[in-house]
Amino acid sequence: MNIYFQKTHQRAFGTFPLTGDVARDAILAAAEVGYRAFDTAQMYGNEAETGDALAATGLARDEMCITTKVHPDNFSDDTFLASVEKSLKDLKLDYVDVLLLHWPPIDGDVRPSLELLQKSHEKGLTRNIGVSNYTIAMMQTAVKTVDAPIVTNQVEFHPLLNQDTLLAGANAVGIPLSSYSSVARGEVFKHPEFGQIGEAYGKSAAQVVLRWILQKGVSINTMSTKPANIRANFEIMDFTLSHVDMARIEKLTQTGYRIVGSDLVPWAPEWD
Repeated sequence: MNIYFQKTHQRAFGTFPLTGDVARDAILAAAEVGYRAFDTAQMYGNEAETGDALAATGLARDEMCITTKVHPDNFSDDTFLASVEKSLKDLKLDYVDVLLLHWPPIDGDVRPSLELLQKSHEKGLTRNIGVSNYTIAMMQTAVKTVDAPIVTNQVEFHPLLNQDTLLAGANAVGIPLSSYSSVARGEVFKHPEFGQIGEAYGKSAAQVVLRWILQKGVSINTMSTKPANIRANFEIMDFTLSHVDMARIEKLTQTGYRIVGSDLVPWAPEWD
């Protein structure tokens, strides 16, 4: 079973690019609303703040699903496990629920870092392992390389980008997708269709977007510092988009709006 579709985990609170008191206050607000899944990364530079905030929530450890990601700079025998142990120290945890490889290695050979990821699982540093920003070919290699199930491939996923090919490839190898940039960093709000659809359900444009992602079978990560938006992003389980509205939204994927390309991230792989 996909860990991100257990309990409330299908709606995770993302922490990029929050730091300091802003990060702490946002995480506390998210926990108060009902978020129990929280996403961070070594690359974000906020694991310590995230750990402080999680401790301040007073939530029991088994109520939470904590995800962090290993920086590609740490994909070596000398640094991988040590970096994960530092992440745990900063997060004030004995283990994380999900540990991801944040990016494929620059040289393109995913096997060595996957083997190190499996070692972290065998040592009990994480309950589950996964990847991020992997192509179909990389996912195919991944399932052949490690014994532990790969519980997710976290990728850019929103209604302005057609990821059907990647989703089909992920389903074929049994790796669930989870989304980042779920509202395309606000770009979706330039398209009136989302608000128009939302009127029929009494929901906002953002809630329609997030519901569409969930109905595609993809779990979501969202971030906001505004309490009202944090709550609204969570309150998307009380309506279902019709087949007609899903199809209407599907047409917008032709927009082809990709945020994370080689212009932004030079080491990004050639996307499917």
